[in-house]
Amino acid sequence: MNIRIGFGFDVHRLDEGQPFFLGGIKIPHSKGALGHSDADVLIHTICDAILGAADLRDIGFHFPDTDGKYKGIDSKILLKDVMALVRKEGYEISNIDATIALQVPKINPYVPEMKSVLAQTMGVSPGQISIKATTTEKLSFVGREEGISAYAVALIHRP
Repeated sequence: MNIRIGFGFDVHRLDEGQPFFLGGIKIPHSKGALGHSDADVLIHTICDAILGAADLRDIGFHFPDTDGKYKGIDSKILLKDVMALVRKEGYEISNIDATIALQVPKINPYVPEMKSVLAQTMGVSPGQISIKATTTEKLSFVGREEGISAYAVALIHRP
């Protein structure tokens, strides 16, 4: 098959005083995501969507949190490695569509920079990446500002 689709989901707890990385950039906020790496929930979700589309398992399989070499790693490095894996299988990205669920801060002002950084990291054009955001209307752990979640689909193809 020349066209495949994959779905990704990730969630991270938010904690006071932590740096907040999202879409490959640092966003000013009083809370940041906790995780083994830099906890960039958007990149992790995109990685899982791409890996799933190529039937290459998931991010935890390739970059386990039990391996010390990934402690604190910049998630853009993981995304570059994921792109190398799918390209080795002969696939290219058609497009990515992602949604971030976060009560605050509002990320709309940061979307162009995130798209640019992700596109450069992935070796695609910014027009191939869609990033949207939503709140949960103050419902659930996202609404209580305890965490962040993200969803993504990736369409890949063999040229």
